[in-house]
Amino acid sequence: MTDTNELDLHATEVLWDLEPLLDGQPADVLLDRAHALATGLAAHRGTIASLDGGALAAILHTVAEIHDLLQRAGGHANLSYVTDTANPDNARRLQSADERINAIGKELLFIELEWAAVDDVHAESVLAHADLQFCNHWLRSSRRYRPYLLSEPEERLISDKDLTGSRAWGRLFDELCSEIKVQTPTEEGSTKLPLEVALSQLMHPDRDHRDRIADGVAEALAPGLRTRAFIYNTLLADKAAEDDLRGYDTWLSSRNLANEASDASVQALLDAVSGRYDVAQRWYRIKARLLGLDTLGEHDRYAPLATEQARVSWSSAKQIVLEAYASFSPQLAETAQRFFDERWIHAPVQPGKVGGAFCAYTSAQHHPYVLLNWTGTPSDVLTLAHELGHGLHAMLAREQGVFQQSTPLTLAETASVFGETVTFGTLMDAVDSDTDRLALLARSIEGNMATVFRQSAMCRFEDRVHTLRRTEGELSIEQFDTAWLQTQRALYGDSVIIGDRYRSWWSYIPHFYRVPGYVYAYAYGQLLALSVHQRYTQRGDSFVPDYLKMLAAGGSMSPGDLTALVDCNLEDPGFWDAGIDQIEAQVDEAEKLSRSVGKLSGT
Repeated sequence: MTDTNELDLHATEVLWDLEPLLDGQPADVLLDRAHALATGLAAHRGTIASLDGGALAAILHTVAEIHDLLQRAGGHANLSYVTDTANPDNARRLQSADERINAIGKELLFIELEWAAVDDVHAESVLAHADLQFCNHWLRSSRRYRPYLLSEPEERLISDKDLTGSRAWGRLFDELCSEIKVQTPTEEGSTKLPLEVALSQLMHPDRDHRDRIADGVAEALAPGLRTRAFIYNTLLADKAAEDDLRGYDTWLSSRNLANEASDASVQALLDAVSGRYDVAQRWYRIKARLLGLDTLGEHDRYAPLATEQARVSWSSAKQIVLEAYASFSPQLAETAQRFFDERWIHAPVQPGKVGGAFCAYTSAQHHPYVLLNWTGTPSDVLTLAHELGHGLHAMLAREQGVFQQSTPLTLAETASVFGETVTFGTLMDAVDSDTDRLALLARSIEGNMATVFRQSAMCRFEDRVHTLRRTEGELSIEQFDTAWLQTQRALYGDSVIIGDRYRSWWSYIPHFYRVPGYVYAYAYGQLLALSVHQRYTQRGDSFVPDYLKMLAAGGSMSPGDLTALVDCNLEDPGFWDAGIDQIEAQVDEAEKLSRSVGKLSGT
């Protein structure tokens, strides 16, 4: 019989309940209903440009109902699959759902295409109608795609192509990575662990153990590297072809358009971060001295300052995070409690489960789900707080409906990072000694290093390989490796020794394969959330209603208007540097604490 404490430590029984998504019906029944509704809308083909606001609203309410049905059926299939990618029935159901959802989606293409073609004067008169409030910003925002849309037959062809192209290659990548096992040292000898679990052991306090883990990861990545490189080459070429067809200026332009951000503003963000790489390098030099090393190796970046690896049970983590949210807003804490009580979380590491962590919004008429890979580290506590932040954002914005619940990716991290920051503050308040404060502060700094600096460096890697693929053709493994090492070494300088065994670690990063250009949104969101949290520390409780209002607005406003609700100005040229200044202030504090505990003697 398994010990109860062991079950709690590994969150073994924290499994989500997906059945409410289908409301007691087979997925095919939901899809049949969606198909019938979509077929009924065909009578409106060719009329969108002549409709008034009330008539267009009636059509879009039906479209919203269709999307709810598709998101429920598709969400059930996808969330079943990600917890067990090795199960052929899960894979078959996912593919079947994807194919049907794609077919139904094609029947709705004419609405968006005809709306985009409406002349500006008529569009403004339509948008003034009160009945369109539930989708007003979505309608405005969708018209920005007008220069890049193709004819309906072409759009249908691309939709079909994606099903057997980019999405299929992405699924293959997921399945390959879920099977990677890393030879890991144990007291009894060694064992093989899933890649996600092995990577978490790079936070182990013993340096020799971390070194062997890094060796094991490099060895485990080698056998399938050629296949993963081929998949990535194919996806790069696929994106280049579609970007060229649509007329996007750069490989990142489509992502920026979706994020409602200009190419120039995103470049300003990346330049601001790379221009402050010295902040990251300074931290890693301080950390090397704290660990008694001349220079860190790549396997030392996440090493804890404490000599023993702390383990956190699931029940303890739950209490910590709920108390942190309650200290800010009882409303948020009450909503967060539902994720635990109503089984909206899947936490344990399992064979065949995808790595990482995410929050799936599913449908605005339902509720989100959170996936974790719980290994019981202190960092997992902050990950739980982070993903619950996404979930709370989704819950508060449900009233915006299917069209405007979600924000652009650049704002999608605001609530998650804010929740993580509040949780970190709660942990810091509970610590008495400077030694423990330093260890905890180091974890926060490392999170900022990973989210702001490393993600920006990863975007530099993406820029390099997307550009090379378009100018030089298919890339070799060596070209991928070189681009990865160069962009990573540019970040770390001489503060971290990036060895050759690290050269292929680009090949397991899912965002590169699944969502090109996504990663800069982490840096964007982190720096924005730091600024939002700074407003909170300045204003106190009076800030809370404005923050909740921003979350509840979802994607019903532009990013600039949303952030103005909490006194943030994205147009301020010094905005990004101000966020980085806060990270540098953490480094200053860590250096000060290090001296107070006698771990640093010089500058």
